[in-house]
Amino acid sequence: MKPLDPRTAPSFPIAASVLVHDQQIRANVRHATDVIQAKRARVVAEMPDWEALREAGKRIREHTMHHLDAYLLQFEENCTRAGGHVHWARTAAEAQSIVVSLAQQFTGTQREVIKIKSMTTEEIHLNRALESAGIRPTETDLAELIIQLGHDQPSHIIVPALHKNRIQIRELFEREMHLPGLGTTPEDLTEAARTHLREKFLRIDTAVSGANFLIAETGGICIVESEGNGRMCLTLPKTLITIAGIDKVLPRFQDLEVMLQTLPRSATGERMNPYNSIWTGTHPTDGPRNFHVILLDNGRTNVLADEVGRQTLHCIRCAACMNVCPVYRQTGGHAYGSVYAGPIGAILTPQLLNLENAQSLPFASSLCGACYEVCPVKINIPEVLVHLRSRIVTNKSSGMARFSPESLGLQLGAWSFRSERRLRLMQRLARIASSVLARKDARGDYWINWLPGMLGNWTRSRDLRAIPSQTFRDWWESEGKNGVKAQHKGDAQ
Repeated sequence: MKPLDPRTAPSFPIAASVLVHDQQIRANVRHATDVIQAKRARVVAEMPDWEALREAGKRIREHTMHHLDAYLLQFEENCTRAGGHVHWARTAAEAQSIVVSLAQQFTGTQREVIKIKSMTTEEIHLNRALESAGIRPTETDLAELIIQLGHDQPSHIIVPALHKNRIQIRELFEREMHLPGLGTTPEDLTEAARTHLREKFLRIDTAVSGANFLIAETGGICIVESEGNGRMCLTLPKTLITIAGIDKVLPRFQDLEVMLQTLPRSATGERMNPYNSIWTGTHPTDGPRNFHVILLDNGRTNVLADEVGRQTLHCIRCAACMNVCPVYRQTGGHAYGSVYAGPIGAILTPQLLNLENAQSLPFASSLCGACYEVCPVKINIPEVLVHLRSRIVTNKSSGMARFSPESLGLQLGAWSFRSERRLRLMQRLARIASSVLARKDARGDYWINWLPGMLGNWTRSRDLRAIPSQTFRDWWESEGKNGVKAQHKGDAQ
């Protein structure tokens, strides 16, 4: 499967219309998100100060974004002082070039790197760039390894292989790892992955990672994980290359006190991640001898310039919003055509691409607000969605020009609602059309299950109740007012 790229992927409605019919994916997604939500609810309920922690996280991120330039320079200074090397990349292509150059320099004849799970490397399609340069990357996170071996794409930020079940994973491992007779228990599968990866941990000298947080005060980097593969990649190789978005910076080491309480609870329903690794620069007797950090912009500066949209950069990639989103639960992550799926992907991807190549994503939401309620840093995702929708609609080059069918339909609706006489006329016309299209069901109710043209987008996935023969206004004028008067007269007596 090709890397996810909104510039070449079908629009969300087209992709979703296919995926909603995949019963296996829907079942896998529902099961996984239900389990995570239940675990999250239990550990959050234990925290009497949970809302205070959310507010603290929000304030830390707001402060950081208002002073991002200063904190990035402070991080660079302190990281360099500790023995690290900091590179700046404006685009994905620049980041790819830097990583490939460093990998060519340090891998020697091995021509291999091991990788820690990183959405940022997925964002810039790093694996494809490394492979094109003759360097073989190996994912060491279990879920990412499943994705890589299956030539698949991640469908979730925290659990990339969430759309796969145990039977599918077993078949994949049997085929790709040449393990006939492999068992189906989680222990069987993790042991197969552990054996497969152990040789690579001990042999490959160069690792690539992302970062959960950059600490400006110390120049340090924090990574949290659940499997221990990250710890292996951070300690065994001689060279470590870290790629981090410029939005990952925190001002102080003390800020981790908040983030390391809210992130694991929101992401995996754990009180603490099993492995929390923080490293600063290099040390002559411990860890990598060569340490490079690439600070990636790739559209983030443009997001920062938008007063409403900049709160998107507060995200700490917990994926709690995805687990509660009714749209994501029906379609899975691949419908979004981006490495960032769900509600956060619906606002992040369009902004990183300047709305040019992901215009359908801000509309991939019911605006129910569940995402805002669970966000550990209180990103008002519905507010940003509405903001982006407004920008798309008013952009003449967006495909919703003044004379497009959708725009004309909205103009007709506005024209109708501005006049009672016109509204009554449109209601009569709708009633006539309904009488032709409606069909009676077994219970005697009338439903419209087919509409022509663009209106068919509604009935393609749901039925529409027939237009009533009488409006509330008609009923009120003929019976309602008299009934209310009679009731009041009786009460008075």
